[in-house]
Amino acid sequence: MNKNKLTYVKSGVNIKAADKFVKFISLNTNKGKKRPKFANIGAFGAVSKIPKKIKNPRLVTSADGVGTKIEIANELKKFDTIGIDLVAMCVNDLIVQGAKPFYFLDYISIDKIDLKKLKIIAKGILKGCKISRCELVGGETAEMPGTYAKGKFDIAGFAVGLVSQKKILKKNKIKNNDLILAIPSNGLHSNGFSLIRYVLKKKKIKIKNNKFLKKELLTPTKIYVKEVIKLIENNLINGCANITGGGLKDNLSRVIPKGYGAEINLESVKTSKIFKFFKNLGIKDKEMIKTLNCGIGFCLIANLNNLKKIKKSFPKKYKPYIIGKVLKGKNKVVLNGKINWKKKN
Repeated sequence: MNKNKLTYVKSGVNIKAADKFVKFISLNTNKGKKRPKFANIGAFGAVSKIPKKIKNPRLVTSADGVGTKIEIANELKKFDTIGIDLVAMCVNDLIVQGAKPFYFLDYISIDKIDLKKLKIIAKGILKGCKISRCELVGGETAEMPGTYAKGKFDIAGFAVGLVSQKKILKKNKIKNNDLILAIPSNGLHSNGFSLIRYVLKKKKIKIKNNKFLKKELLTPTKIYVKEVIKLIENNLINGCANITGGGLKDNLSRVIPKGYGAEINLESVKTSKIFKFFKNLGIKDKEMIKTLNCGIGFCLIANLNNLKKIKKSFPKKYKPYIIGKVLKGKNKVVLNGKINWKKKN
């Protein structure tokens, strides 16, 4: 037996390639920064100080992934947006608690290190961190031969946010007759892609041959950090919800306090072309509303008196609008009416 062949590289793991990727992330994370908050990527852990300007600080954590949207990226060989998706899925959850994103870690597992692909994904993650005003401080890249098929991979993210105890969006801030406002999504975001892929397969629709789908399916998830944090700092909202898997009903139910419920008027929902496309392929309303965001990426809960100020905080494309209200004694979220899929927005 030739002992020289019994190596880690021969087993399918290339540590040198992984080290090159870590170096790439480290260089790009601190690029153009005179005083980076974190200068220890590649070490065993990232160390940081909690900013003194935050009184009675509390940590808020979130972990998430992008689901089978990865399979669309693989099919189209386009990897520059899913990193943004990854950050968005985590930080949009943090702001529901009132927390500003502070730092982010990623986990990438892949069959074989592909530096070109990984660098593109990492650039997306760094872009997402820049948009959400947090730092990428580290993570893990796992080369796992035999676990994934050739070219396959998965990504996950972990975010930590900071919030002053007084600014935490607790359920008890939500009051009777508070308005529920919808902030438009910019597309499918990162939920429901198993259903999307299943429908496309059943209908024998090839994404590669469809210019509209190629663009829409990999549009990165909208990051709502900048606008929502501003509203929280100015005490303009009492609560909010990130509309992800489970749709309007399930996600609003997570933030409505005990003894209260909500009524949503589905006829007021402004949906977009991509949702109308899949509705026309035969997906039932109930499944659309449960699985997809249907054009609503995020919800705000606020007093009527703050409505004008809230609207001014958003550009036209993402201007919030009323879809319902909080009501005492309901103890559940009720969806009334039907979405008008033919309505022009």
